[in-house]
Amino acid sequence: MTPPTTAAPVRDGSPEFAVGSLVHARGREWVVLPDSTSELLVLRPLGGTDDDIAGVLPALETVEHARFAPPSPSDLGDQQAAGLLRSALRIGFRSSAGPFRSLAGISVEPRPYQLVPLLMALRQETVRLLIADDVGIGKTVESGLIAAELLVQGDARGLVVLCSPALAEQWRAELRGKFGVDAELVLASTIGRLERGRLYGQSVFRPDRNYVVSTDFIKSPRHRDDFIKNCPDLVIVDEAHTCVADTGQGGSRQQRQQRYTLLRALADDPNRHLLLVTATPHSGKEEPFRNLLGLLDERLETISLDRQAGRDLLAQHFVQRRRADIRDDFRDDANFPSDRRSREDAYTLHPDYRRLLDEVISYARETIRSADGALQQRIRWWSALALLRALGSSPAAVRKTLHTRAGVQDADSVIEADAIGSRTVTDSADDEAADSADAAPGALLAPGAADPDAAVLDEEDKARLLAMADAAKALAGPTKDRKLKQLTDTVKELLAEGYNPIVFCRFISTAEYVRTHLDAVLNKGGKGKRSGAGKSAGKKAYAVEAVTGQLSPDQRVARIAALTEEDEDGEAPPERRVLVATDCLSEGVNLQESFDAVVHYDLAWNPTRHEQREGRVDRFGQRRDVVKTVTLYGSDNAIDGIVLDVLLRKHARIRKATGISVPVPDSSENVMQAVLEGLILRGEHPQYEQESLFAVESATGRQTAELHQAWQSAAERETASRSRYAQNAVKRDEVAKEVAEVRASLGTGEEVRRFTRHALTALRGVPGPLPGESDGFTLDSEALPAPLRDAFATLLGPRHPRPVTFHDTPTAPRGEVALTRTDPVVASVARFVLDAALDDRMDQWQRPARRCGVVRTTAVSKRTTLLLVRYRFQLSLPGRDGVLRQQLAEDARLLAFRGSAANPDWLPEDEAVALLEARAAQNSDRAFAQERIEGILGSLESLMPTLEERGEQLAARLLDSHRRVRGAFRDVRGATGPARRGLRVDVQGRPDVLGVYHYLPVPVLDGTTTNGEAR
Repeated sequence: MTPPTTAAPVRDGSPEFAVGSLVHARGREWVVLPDSTSELLVLRPLGGTDDDIAGVLPALETVEHARFAPPSPSDLGDQQAAGLLRSALRIGFRSSAGPFRSLAGISVEPRPYQLVPLLMALRQETVRLLIADDVGIGKTVESGLIAAELLVQGDARGLVVLCSPALAEQWRAELRGKFGVDAELVLASTIGRLERGRLYGQSVFRPDRNYVVSTDFIKSPRHRDDFIKNCPDLVIVDEAHTCVADTGQGGSRQQRQQRYTLLRALADDPNRHLLLVTATPHSGKEEPFRNLLGLLDERLETISLDRQAGRDLLAQHFVQRRRADIRDDFRDDANFPSDRRSREDAYTLHPDYRRLLDEVISYARETIRSADGALQQRIRWWSALALLRALGSSPAAVRKTLHTRAGVQDADSVIEADAIGSRTVTDSADDEAADSADAAPGALLAPGAADPDAAVLDEEDKARLLAMADAAKALAGPTKDRKLKQLTDTVKELLAEGYNPIVFCRFISTAEYVRTHLDAVLNKGGKGKRSGAGKSAGKKAYAVEAVTGQLSPDQRVARIAALTEEDEDGEAPPERRVLVATDCLSEGVNLQESFDAVVHYDLAWNPTRHEQREGRVDRFGQRRDVVKTVTLYGSDNAIDGIVLDVLLRKHARIRKATGISVPVPDSSENVMQAVLEGLILRGEHPQYEQESLFAVESATGRQTAELHQAWQSAAERETASRSRYAQNAVKRDEVAKEVAEVRASLGTGEEVRRFTRHALTALRGVPGPLPGESDGFTLDSEALPAPLRDAFATLLGPRHPRPVTFHDTPTAPRGEVALTRTDPVVASVARFVLDAALDDRMDQWQRPARRCGVVRTTAVSKRTTLLLVRYRFQLSLPGRDGVLRQQLAEDARLLAFRGSAANPDWLPEDEAVALLEARAAQNSDRAFAQERIEGILGSLESLMPTLEERGEQLAARLLDSHRRVRGAFRDVRGATGPARRGLRVDVQGRPDVLGVYHYLPVPVLDGTTTNGEAR
């Protein structure tokens, strides 16, 4: 749509077209953008978006300077016209005049606390930051904001994100969807295609491109050197704590050391921006923490952090906040659940299940004791532990384990056996483990396995194993599997309360077993009625799906989408849903939009895994105020009792006391093994009492006490370190000042909500209430103008749920709308309203915003004129290389004066804005209103000096905000230098008067107005 101009193009004889200037070409008006040269102009249509940008060659096409056409006196609107036009203009800005260049062009509305790392980054010459906020606060958004800002400003040419392969696709989706950054995936599965597409001798990597790269793939010597040589100048490292090692990390040390070698080489380039992201930078162990800090500044490896100088240096590079910190500092801007309510649900084993447990323990004891040599003993120990772990999970896991060859049988030494066993049986804290450890680990000798030890099993032992498998099969179902029955009751209770839970299981076979049962019992009879109008009968009442490590990362996302989004026939999913998952989903995938409760069906043998599971729903963007977590355990199952007493309950007590999650010390695995050995090897009686395991005088009791003491000490050190290293480089009032500048330029959330609802209602949409959200609404969109309906279908999907749901939240589920300025649907509404206001050829009902208006109101006592003025600025931003980069900024301001244009009494800005709330008390004669507007338009030229002076004042404010945000730069070695030279903000061209609105006092019976003026 081309907004017309009625004024003839104005030629000034200048061959140059400055950034931000208005030109006329190809029959329409355009704004000149950065990157334009005298040979090639890069132009965006007036009122258009970045999708409409075009290049024009002035040597081949006629390009002329132009001025924005003034409003037409006949284009009169009602009392809401000015507010709608102003909001549409501000929402549509993609080059805002605020201190942050990227915020107008991204599809996420950051909360104020998320701007703190960005402010810290902009005060460094080369950005080196460790972002260590708690799980769920939004570290991805915080690092993405920094990346987007550096790329837009030109301080970074390209970006690479180093992460685990399981999270690569999500990182790429986040960068593209929220920040408009397209990145190439570099994984073991994609490298072949990338190498085939390059020229001979050319690297896969280019410094000016964006990539998401598997850390473990690129750390190998084959690819590492080429990557380091051609790596972009901005690197984000996800889960950075896994990239440093100390002398006591056993089998994982080599992997971590290779990652650290890679990062050390990248950090050695003093011009490379480096963002390290982790929720657990310091788990009570100083060496890996200092190695991590040394990547930011080598002095941080050795400097004393007990002294003020060390803490000041750390404060420049380190930000770490708990949720409580954010709630205290930013109050209503902390968009988190207010509480996580946790409970334990106990069950007792069925006698048949208990008999099988005793039989497995007895079998394990006998086979381990009869082993020949240390290696065979460790192999049998881990295989027995795998069988016990499976039995505690489900009958399906037992059968799968008994029929699966144990991977530990491949070990050639005791050390290797312990490494394999630990990786496949326990729950490693390594971030890579959760994605690959949900397969059944296998028993020592599955029937028919080709194994050298098979010969030692006689027919009686083989029959015993087969009998165990048969017994496990007979236990399947809620009658004898009381754990499954308890889960059913727990899930039904959560669903009845309106929660949508995730059920976490340890093994794939257990997850499928649980999914099958829940699907059958919740949808008993196969079909159920759907709640809500327009939803057909014949569909299942509850959606139940399973996601396990058998699926690729892309398939997992697709499976979740199938559970939470409309089907191929356009049918919305059930409002009640259950997701059954293994720990492949305990990290990375954000589930807070569709789920709000977690059930731990299987106890993890590492408390961190429980925290990761719960963090999938208890995080930024969760719309429910209280999330729930439930832990199932067997009250008479000694294995569950050990895990609870040694690990989980202690972790919960520390978290409740300190407000933080402290990882369990490395010695926990040794203690767990010692306690389990006490149960398996020394428990001679079937009714073995586990309490004796923890008696103070017993060896295992002493080990457990020592573990808990070490854990408590680590918690105290972590609490002290958080207090000592607390983020204090940026204060709350600094953030508040910048947030005010941003909102002054881009508008507030309340403005966006009001605009969207009023505009859509004026365009014949039919709003309705949204239960649970007072400021949200639903919308019947069938009567909207065709271009808007098409936009909705494109952005939400052609079969999106109807009516359309608009949430008063920063995020929204797929197919629905978040009432934020960066939501694509809201942006499309703003663009339509603005384009329609500028084009008086459109049908009048499709033009809710108008450029003129006359309103008689009690809000004024003297005639008052309100002008909506758009300003354009040319920013000269100096880069690290000393080059000035020209950028465009736009701002829309309301200016108002009392009296006549010949002798105006200008109002403060807040009084001008308040006029938008004025409501008409009487109708105005159209001919009279048109005459009034014509008089004001005829006087615009006399007002122009004041409008231009306001523009200069805005330019000075903008310059001050850029200087304030950036402060004094520090280089990677910590040396302080002056702010970069050459930073300038210049008003570009004359201001555009987009709207003229005249407010008159209400007349009284004697022929005067309320203040005695003649009518």
